Amino acid sequence: MVSTITFITIFATLTIQYIAFLIAKVKKENMDTGNQIYRGCPSSGRAGTCAKLEVYDWLGDVENILNPEELVEIRFKNTRKDYFRNVNLLKLEVGDLVAVEASPGHDIGMVSLTGDLVRRQMKRHKVTLVNGEMRKVYRKAKPVDIDKWHEAMAREHETMIKSRQIAADLRLNMKIGDVEYQGDGTKAIFYYIAEDRVDFRQLIKVLAESFRIRIEMKQIGARQEAGRIGGIGPCGRELCCCSWMSSFSSVSTGAARYQEISLNPQKLAGQCSKLKCCLNYEVDSYIDEQKSFPPRIRLETQEGVFQYIKSDIFKNVYWYSLDSRVPSGQIGIPVERVHRIIQMNRKGHLPEKLVDANDQPVNAEKPSNDYGNVVGQDSLTRFDKPRDNNRRNRNQNKRRPRPSEGQSGEQVQKNQPQNVQPHDNENQPRRENQQRRHIKRGNRPGGNPQGRPNNQGRPE
Repeated sequence: MVSTITFITIFATLTIQYIAFLIAKVKKENMDTGNQIYRGCPSSGRAGTCAKLEVYDWLGDVENILNPEELVEIRFKNTRKDYFRNVNLLKLEVGDLVAVEASPGHDIGMVSLTGDLVRRQMKRHKVTLVNGEMRKVYRKAKPVDIDKWHEAMAREHETMIKSRQIAADLRLNMKIGDVEYQGDGTKAIFYYIAEDRVDFRQLIKVLAESFRIRIEMKQIGARQEAGRIGGIGPCGRELCCCSWMSSFSSVSTGAARYQEISLNPQKLAGQCSKLKCCLNYEVDSYIDEQKSFPPRIRLETQEGVFQYIKSDIFKNVYWYSLDSRVPSGQIGIPVERVHRIIQMNRKGHLPEKLVDANDQPVNAEKPSNDYGNVVGQDSLTRFDKPRDNNRRNRNQNKRRPRPSEGQSGEQVQKNQPQNVQPHDNENQPRRENQQRRHIKRGNRPGGNPQGRPNNQGRPE
C-alpha cells in the first residue's frame, strides 16, 4: 500500500514538472515570434487576440471610404495606444510591426486597427499631436529594429525594481508600477501611483544617471493600474478597464443606494480597491424608474403602523412590516396604493387595511430555476459525511432477545415483560443502565419470583 502511494506521488510530481516545462516552452516560442508586443500571449487571426483594449473591426469587409488618409491605430505595451498617419502609403495589416515617429528617435509598435473604424476610435481616445500634426509611420520594422526592441524590453523589469529602490531611498511617497522602454532604447516611461503631489526632480536626475536614458514620468490612477495589469472580475469576464473601457468616471456609493445594493465594502470594491465601475452601468435606469416613487416613510392604518422594509424598483412594489426588526411577515404593496395611503394620512384619515381588496396580492415568490437539478449538484452539503442510520438499527437488533432451541420468536415476544419499552441508546443512556441493573438483580437465586427474563431476554 505504501509503495503504491509513493509511486502515485512520484508520477504526479513528474507530470506537473513536465506540464510546467511545456508551458515554458510554448511561452518561449511565442516570444520568439515577431509578435513581441503580446508579451508572451499568442495571437490568431480567427480567434482574435488577448491584447488589452482589443477592438473588433466590424467594418473590415467594407471599402475604405471615410479614411482616405490611411490613418492607422498602433498599439504599444499594455493599454497604450496612439494614432499615426501612413504618409508612405504602406500596405499595412493588423499585426504588422512598424517603426513610428517618437520624441526623440523612433518607437516600435504593432498595427491594431486600419480602415474606416480608426476615425471612430479617434473620437474616444486622445490623439497625440506634434506641432498640431499627427505623427508619422516611418516603415515596417526591420530585423535590426526588432532585435534592439527585444533588448530594451528585457531591461524593463530590472529597471522597475531598481527604480523602486531608488524612490524608497529618497523617501518619496509613490509607487512605480510599470516601466516601458521606447523601441530604440533611448527613452523610458515610468508609470507611478501617488495619492499626493510628489516632487520627483531629484528622482529624475538619479534615474538618468543610473540608466543613461531620457526619463518620462507619467502618473496613473488605481483603475488605470488595474487595467495595465489585467485580471478576471467577479462576474467571470475580463476586467472592463483592460478589455474595452478607456475613460474612467467617478463612482460614488449613491449608485449602490439607488440600486438597493448593500453597502458592503468587500463586495463593492474591485481589484483596484476602488468602487467597481460597473455600478454606474445601470444606475440611470434605476434613477429614471424611481422618479415617480413615493417617499419611503411609514404608513398608518387601523391595523397598526407599518414600517418600510425594502422595494422592488422594476416591479413597482414596496414591502412593509409591522415590526421592522423582524424580517418575516412582510407585505408587498403597489406604488399606487402607497401614494393613496400617504395622501390619506396627510389628511388625517386611516385606511381600514394596508392592502386594498381590489389590488392583487403581491407574493414574495422565489424565482424558479430554468433547469432541473437532477443529480443534486447544487447542494452545499453534498460533500458532507452522511449520517449512519444503520448504526442505530444495529444497536436495537443487539438488544432484541434471541429465541432458544425449540422456541419461536413469537413465544419470546410473549414472555417479554410488558412494562419494558424499547428506547434509544443514544438519547436515554441513563435509563437503559438502570433497566440493565434491574434485570441483573432478577437473575440472582431467589431474586426472580415473577419469572422475569434474564439479561439475555431468556425466561428462567
